[in-house]
Amino acid sequence: MEGEAGAGARPHREPHSGRKARKKAAKKSSSAGEMTDRERNPKAFAIKSAVRAERSFRRKEDIIARKQRLPEAERTAAAGAPALVAIVGPPSVGKTTLVNNLIRSFTKTNITDVRGPVTVVTSKKRRVTFIECNNDVNSMIDIAKCADLVLLLCDASFGFEMEIFEFLNICQVHGMPKIMGVLTHLDLISNAKTLKRQKKILKHRFWTEVYAGAKLFYLSGMLHGEYLRNEIKNLARFISVMKFRQPNWRSAHAYVLADRMEDVTNQDLIRRNAKVNRDVILYGYVRGVPLTDQCAVHIAGVGDMKIHELNFLTDPCPMPDAQKKRTLLEKERVVYAPFSGVGGIVYDKDAVYIELKGSHFHSENKDDEKYMEKNAMLKNVVEQKETVDDQMKNTGFKLFSDGDVIYSNTLNEANKSKDSDGESSGIEDDMVESGDEVEVESENESNDGSDEEDRNSGDEVLPWENNDIDDSLKWRENLGEKANLAFLERQNTTQNIMKLVYGVFKEGNTSNAKRKHSDTDSDDEEDEELGGLFKRVTKQQKNLQKLKHDINNEECSLFQHSTKIQVEDWINTSAKKSLLNCFVTGKRSSQEDASTLLKLDDASIDSSDEEVFGDFEDLETGEKHEKSETNKTESSDKSAILEKKLKLKAKFDSEYDNPEENKIKGDHAYYDSLKAEALKQTELNKSVFQDMDDDIRVQIEGFRPGMYVRMYFKDMPCEFVDNFDAHYPILIGALNMSEENVGYVSCKVKKHRWYKKILKTQDPLIISMGWRRFQTMPIFSKIEDDLKYRYLKYTPEHVTCNMHFYGPITPQNTGFLALQTLDSTQLKQLGFRIAATGSVKEIDKSTNIVKKLKLVGTPLKILKKTAFIKGMFNSSLEVAKFEGAKIKTVSGLRGQIKKAVNKPEGCFRATFEDKILLSDIVFCRTWYRVDIVDFYTPVTNLLLETDKKNAWAGMKTLGQLKREKDLKFNANEDSLYKEVNRETKVFKPLVIPRALQKSLPYKDKPKNKVIHNRQNNKVTKNRIVLVKSQHEQKVSKIMKVIKTNYGNKQDIAKAAALEKVRKHKKEVSDLSWKRLKRQKELKKRVCRALSKHKKTQ
Repeated sequence: MEGEAGAGARPHREPHSGRKARKKAAKKSSSAGEMTDRERNPKAFAIKSAVRAERSFRRKEDIIARKQRLPEAERTAAAGAPALVAIVGPPSVGKTTLVNNLIRSFTKTNITDVRGPVTVVTSKKRRVTFIECNNDVNSMIDIAKCADLVLLLCDASFGFEMEIFEFLNICQVHGMPKIMGVLTHLDLISNAKTLKRQKKILKHRFWTEVYAGAKLFYLSGMLHGEYLRNEIKNLARFISVMKFRQPNWRSAHAYVLADRMEDVTNQDLIRRNAKVNRDVILYGYVRGVPLTDQCAVHIAGVGDMKIHELNFLTDPCPMPDAQKKRTLLEKERVVYAPFSGVGGIVYDKDAVYIELKGSHFHSENKDDEKYMEKNAMLKNVVEQKETVDDQMKNTGFKLFSDGDVIYSNTLNEANKSKDSDGESSGIEDDMVESGDEVEVESENESNDGSDEEDRNSGDEVLPWENNDIDDSLKWRENLGEKANLAFLERQNTTQNIMKLVYGVFKEGNTSNAKRKHSDTDSDDEEDEELGGLFKRVTKQQKNLQKLKHDINNEECSLFQHSTKIQVEDWINTSAKKSLLNCFVTGKRSSQEDASTLLKLDDASIDSSDEEVFGDFEDLETGEKHEKSETNKTESSDKSAILEKKLKLKAKFDSEYDNPEENKIKGDHAYYDSLKAEALKQTELNKSVFQDMDDDIRVQIEGFRPGMYVRMYFKDMPCEFVDNFDAHYPILIGALNMSEENVGYVSCKVKKHRWYKKILKTQDPLIISMGWRRFQTMPIFSKIEDDLKYRYLKYTPEHVTCNMHFYGPITPQNTGFLALQTLDSTQLKQLGFRIAATGSVKEIDKSTNIVKKLKLVGTPLKILKKTAFIKGMFNSSLEVAKFEGAKIKTVSGLRGQIKKAVNKPEGCFRATFEDKILLSDIVFCRTWYRVDIVDFYTPVTNLLLETDKKNAWAGMKTLGQLKREKDLKFNANEDSLYKEVNRETKVFKPLVIPRALQKSLPYKDKPKNKVIHNRQNNKVTKNRIVLVKSQHEQKVSKIMKVIKTNYGNKQDIAKAAALEKVRKHKKEVSDLSWKRLKRQKELKKRVCRALSKHKKTQ
C-alpha cells in the first residue's frame, strides 16, 4: 500500500511565481551572492553577553595598540642596503662556526677565514651582511650602533656571561635592534631533565632582559665540526623573512660599514717618510639616510674626517633579476667579502680586479670546457706583450672580397704623398668614415664654393674609388641638411626639464666625467690617425665638421644656431609659464593626471588585446580597418569578466578592510591618517626621482641608502694602515651640521646598579654618544628647588643626577653610556664594565654649577646687638662685595654684614637679632661657581697595534698614577676625621628672687629648697657636740641589732603570707575549673538525650 501510494504521488514542482519564487530568485541572483555571513544571518552574530564582548573587544584593542608604531616615510631605495646581521657572544661559544654555516646554507660556499663583513644574496629580494663581533667593548659598541639583527650566542652548559649583559645594556642605550638568542653546547648536558630545566631557566632569563616572547634558538649539537643542517636552515629562514625597524638615531643619520680598504698613497712619499699621513679609500653600502659629500663624518676609533671625494660604484653584490622563479640560480648566489678574500671581481673607480683563485681550483676544473675557454681568454690577455697601437699597425682588412689587404702604413704613405703635392681627394658625397661613426657632409649655403674647389682639386683617385654614381643613390643627396633640420626639430620639441630648471650642473660621478673626457680625446686622436682611410680632409671641411659636432653635442636651454631657424627661447617668462604644468605641483586635466591614468591602466589590463587589434587606419595607404563581429563579442565577454572581477574585489575589500558598518572597531582614525600620510610621502619620494639618472639624482638628494660608494680620505694617520685589522669593524657615521661643534653638554645620568664603584667628579670618563667614543672630565650636580645646580662630589646611589661635560654637541634625548676603562684583559677583576647610563638633556654654551662655601669668623668686640667680626675676610674690598649678606651664629642668632672697619684688615661691623657671646662662631653661607674643564679626546683604538686595540688608555686618575709609581702623600691633618671630645658644661642653679617668689602661685614656688634663717644658723653654730660614753655606745648598738632582726622577721612573715594567699587562689581556681567541667559534661549528656528523644519521635 505504501509503495503504491508513493508511486502514485505527484512530484514536487517549484513555484515559478509568487512570494516564495521571488525570494528564491533574489537569493540566486548576483546581488545576493555578495552578501556576507553577517548580512545573511544577523542573529548568529548578535552579542549574547555584554561583559564578554567588552572583554574581548578590550583585549583585541590592546593587542592592536601594542603592535602600532609611529609610521615613518621610507627614504631608502627599492633595493636598499643589505640587512646587517651581527653575531655577538663571549669567546668560545661558536660564533665563527655559526657564520660559516649560515654563509654555506645561503650560498653553498665555504669561507675558511671570516674577516670583516660578508655580504650574501639570500633570496630574490633580500641581501644580508654577516659580521662577527670581537670580545671587545669598542667593537660591541660599534656593532650595536649599526646592526639590524643580533644573534646573541650563549653557552648553555655555562649560562649567560658578563659580555651578554653588557651588550644588552649597550643596545638599550643606542637603540634596540632585533635580538635573537642562540644556545650552543647543548650536547654537553647529558641528562634530559637537566637539559630541559636549563633551557627553561635560560629562556626566562633571556625574556627578562629583552622582552617576553623573544625568539631563542637551540643548536643541539655538532656533526663533523658543523651544526646540524636543519637547525641552521630554520635559523636562516627566520633571518630571511624578518622585518627591521631603524632606531631614531639611524633614521636621521647616514652611516657606512666599510667592507673594503685601500691605501693609495704615493709610494715615493712613504719611502721618504714612513710616518707620513696616508690617502685611504673606504668602500661600503650607504645606510640610514642619503649621504652627501659636503658633510663631515666620524670614523669610530679614528676621529672626525672630511670626505675628499665621494663616488658611487656598481653594486658588487647585485640583486637577482626580477623573474618569476621559486629559487635562486647557482650563479645568483653571490658572496662578497673583500676582507676575507672572496668576491671574484672587484670594481673600482678606474680599475677592475679579477680574482684567479688558487692552483687547487684550477686543478679541479681542468676538464671543464667553459673553464678551458675562460682560461684561454685570460691567458691571452695576461701574456699579451704588444700594445694596441702595435697590433693595429700589423692588422689589415679588406673592403671587398676581391680587393687587396689594406694596412695602416700604406694609408699613411698615401696621405703623406698627397700632402706633399697639395692635393685632396674624396669619395661619394664627401663621406668620411672613422671607426664606428659615419659623418655625412653636404653642400651648405656658406661653403658651396669652397667644397666645389676641394672636389675639383682631387686629381688623384685611389684604386678602390668608384666615380660612377647610380640613380639608386639619390637618397643620399642633401643628407647633411636633412639631418640638421631633424636635429633642430628635435631640439624645438623635446626638452630636458631638469637641465632647464637647474641649469648645466657638474657631473655627479667624477669617474664618468673623466671617462667621457678620455673618450672625446681618443675620438679626436682616431679622427686624426684614421681620417685618411678614404680621403684627405681639408681644413675647411674640418672646421665645418667641428661646427656640426659642437652643435650636435649642445643640449641646454641656451642652444643657438647659425641658421635662421627659430628655436624657442626658454629664458622668457612666457616660455617658462608653459612649463609650469609639467611639474608635480602643476595643475593637470583628468586626462593627464597620473592617478586617473593609473586607474584606467589597471582597469584595462584584461582588455589590452582589444586595444591592439581594434579599429585602426593605415597611414601609408589610408585604408581603414574595423574589427569584426567576433572581436566585438570577445570584447563584450572581456568587459563582463572585468566587471565580475571588480565586484569580487569589492567584496573582498568589504570583508577584510575593516568596513565602517556592521563591525565593532576601535578609535584608529588618527593612526590610519598618520599611516596614510607616511605612505603618501613614501610614494612621493619614490616617484620624484624615479626616472632620473643616477648622476643627476646624486647631486640633488645625495647618495641614497643602498648605493655602494667609494669614500676617499686624505691625511689619514699612518697607524690606521700599518695596524689595520679586518676583524674590527670600521663604522663611518655622518655628522649633521650642529654635531661638528664642541661645547658644554648637560645630561641626566644614573650609576649602573651592577657597577661596583661610585663615580667621582672630574675623574676621566669614557662616554659613547652618537657615533663617537671619547674621554672627558664630567662634573656631577643636583638641581635644587631654586633651579641651581649644586655640586656633587660623588654620584648618588640608585638616583639620577645631572652631569655636565665638555664634548661634542649632540641632539637632545640622545642616549649614552659611560665606562671608566676599556681594558678587556682584566675582565675578571673589573666585573661589569658599564659604569653609568643616561641621555642628553640640554645643550648650552655656558653652565652654572655652584658649590657651597662657608666663611667662618669670630667676634672681636660686642656692643649689645652690634658686634665686630674678624677672621672672615682678608681685606676691606672683600667685605664690600659681601655687604648686606646674611650671617648666622652657631647658637642660631641671625645677623647681617654692615660695613668694613679700618683696623684690623678684613674686620667688619655686623648686627644681630640679639646679643652674642665672645665664644660664638659666626658663619656666612655662600655659593662658589665651579668651572668645567675643557678636556675632550676621541678614542683612537684603531690606531693602536693589534694586541693593544683592546686596552686603549687615555687620561689616568690620580689614584692610578700613585699606584703605578708607588707614591704616597702625607695626608693633611685638617682633612682627617678626628674624635670630638666635648666637656659637659655645668650651669649655675636657678635663683628666683624673693619678690618674684611672692608673686608666683603656689604650684610654681620652689618647695624643696631649705630656707635658712640667720638666727637658727647662729644657734647651730653655738651648739656643743655630744659624745657618747662606751656603755651608751654598746646599748645603741644592741638596739640597732634588735631593730634589724625584727625587720627581717617581719619581711619573712610577709613573704609567707603572700605565698599562702597565692596557694589559696590556685586552689579556688582549680575548684572552679572542675565545677565548670562537670557542668559541661552534664550539659552534653542532656543534649544528647534530647536529640535521641527527638529522633525516636
